[in-house]
Amino acid sequence: MHFLGVIPNLQTLKKPRKKRFQLTCFLCNLTFSSIVYDGIENMEPEVKILSLAIKSPGRPDMVLPIPENGKPKGLWFTLKEGSKYSLQFTFQVSNNIVSGLKYTNTVWKTGVKVDSAKEMIGTFSPQAEPYTHEISEETTPSGMFARGNYSARSKFADDDNKYYLEINYAFDIRKEWQS
Repeated sequence: MHFLGVIPNLQTLKKPRKKRFQLTCFLCNLTFSSIVYDGIENMEPEVKILSLAIKSPGRPDMVLPIPENGKPKGLWFTLKEGSKYSLQFTFQVSNNIVSGLKYTNTVWKTGVKVDSAKEMIGTFSPQAEPYTHEISEETTPSGMFARGNYSARSKFADDDNKYYLEINYAFDIRKEWQS
């Protein structure tokens, strides 16, 4: 047997193969991502808010469908003063990942801002089944001055401040639940 040059040891033989393998993997990933994501990466995520449910212990859930135009007519719902409640959103994500979806809500009574809240919902990938998210429990204000008609604006936006829903509505806080 004749060898030309130095006989490489086993360690030397492994290194170039490992580097070639890494380069091959890198090129495959680059090619695969350009094939799979070509055209998709430029698609904007779509988030459709399907419904809002108001959950209160000892009461059936009030499921409020979202109107197409984002403007419920008249009084949308009534809450009992001093009652505990939480909000549950059902929404669907399509086209692309939505990053940093957040919910903001501002409430006014007789034109004066009385409450403002922000809730980070999260980051979601597209899927056929709707997502649900429930915010932490809160308590409605109570007392004679708390009862009455309120107006509110809720918004759903992502990290890029793209708004998926902006809804203006009216609700009441009363002494008792509406029958």
